[in-house]
Amino acid sequence: MEDGGDGTVVPVDYKKGHPNRDGRAWPSDRMQSLVQALLLREEGYAVEWAEIWYAETRQRVHIAVDDAAMQEITDTVARAWRVASDPVAPPPLRDSPKCARCSLVGICLPDELEALKTPPRQRRPLKRLMAPVLEGRPVYVTLQGATVGVRSDRLEVRSSGELQASYRLIDVSQVCVFGNVTVSAQGVRALLSRDIPVLWFSYGGWFSGMAEGLPGKNVDLRIAQFRASEEQQLEIARRMISGKIRNSRTMLRRNARAELGRVGDQLKELAIQARQADSPQQLLGIEGTAARLYFASFPAMVGKGSRVDVSDFQGNGRTRRPPKDPLNALLSFCYTLLVKDLTVTLSGIGFDPYYGMFHRPRFGRPALALDLAEEFRPLIAESVVLQVLNNGEVGPRDFRSRAGGCMLEASGRKAVLRAYERRLDQEITHPQFGYKASYRRVMDIQARVLGAVVLGELDEYTAMVTR
Repeated sequence: MEDGGDGTVVPVDYKKGHPNRDGRAWPSDRMQSLVQALLLREEGYAVEWAEIWYAETRQRVHIAVDDAAMQEITDTVARAWRVASDPVAPPPLRDSPKCARCSLVGICLPDELEALKTPPRQRRPLKRLMAPVLEGRPVYVTLQGATVGVRSDRLEVRSSGELQASYRLIDVSQVCVFGNVTVSAQGVRALLSRDIPVLWFSYGGWFSGMAEGLPGKNVDLRIAQFRASEEQQLEIARRMISGKIRNSRTMLRRNARAELGRVGDQLKELAIQARQADSPQQLLGIEGTAARLYFASFPAMVGKGSRVDVSDFQGNGRTRRPPKDPLNALLSFCYTLLVKDLTVTLSGIGFDPYYGMFHRPRFGRPALALDLAEEFRPLIAESVVLQVLNNGEVGPRDFRSRAGGCMLEASGRKAVLRAYERRLDQEITHPQFGYKASYRRVMDIQARVLGAVVLGELDEYTAMVTR
């Protein structure tokens, strides 16, 4: 603020860019200066003009502060308050050049939401998301007895006082610890202050829980989530389960090394039935029937070059808690990793991951993460299982059988973790939007689409289904 020399003051704002092509201030810059003038006038100062200094062109732009300008800024502030107090968010902009440079375009998804409102045959390919993609990656600590701490903005893993690994905090998205691994109190505090969650697993790979910073600020989303009617929950669940069955069928058609008979046709019919289910109980029965058909044919996707014998899976079927054979152990571990990532994603967006649409709430179960995981099980978890088996990345020594159960050894878990992260980084062409995105980003997009449905911005949920 400068003294005008005649009893007036002049608010001066500094901008690093340049003015508009006509030499005037940008509208947003002008509004900001007028707000400053309005506040100064309310405090008793005399303000007749304001100035903006643009560093790039080294010039001052004069802004008149007259009655018309004061009325304009007063009306603008009043409109802003009305929008902020409205419980329904304004619709995304359509084909606006403002979106491409907006840092929130990956959250708002204006083009994506508009495309989902358009019939599929009329959709046009969308531009690739220009939102910044976080480069952070999960850190998995499986070394038993290790200690995790933070020093000089680096995550350090030590064992018996010796440094085993070190990562810059800006490169870390989450910290996953398995078994008897200690995370220091100072480390937890430093991680949570940067919104980096810490996730705990049992030695065998069961997801035990997580610690995260303060709850997400999107309270309106959680309110809408809890208020969702049973009809809306059932419709979302129908589409999720139908998408899962269709993706399972696609997996079999792509990878099966034997004739599947009528299994493909049966899965196609069950996917149609899932869209028409009258109740959650009927939908659960359809999903169970599809799962039995799918897993009965699952060994047909394992190649002859696999070093792991999957014949026990044909006799055991899908088993859990504990898994009884190596194939079941791989499936359970990959499902755990998938649910872990979706729990973090949903929580970061503002959902309560423990209140689901299809899976019923139960103590300690992230029901909504399990819901969203349904359509991604074939695409990510089961695909990773087939990769590590058919590529020979795991062998008999990577498993241990004890007390009627089978579990992965440390070497096997490391191999699966590497394959799982590779899969998340793999880019695909999004079937609805036409641009390329990694599976890691696709999971985030699906969670935000679900949020748009819950908030009423979209009429119906569209599952992630590959072609």
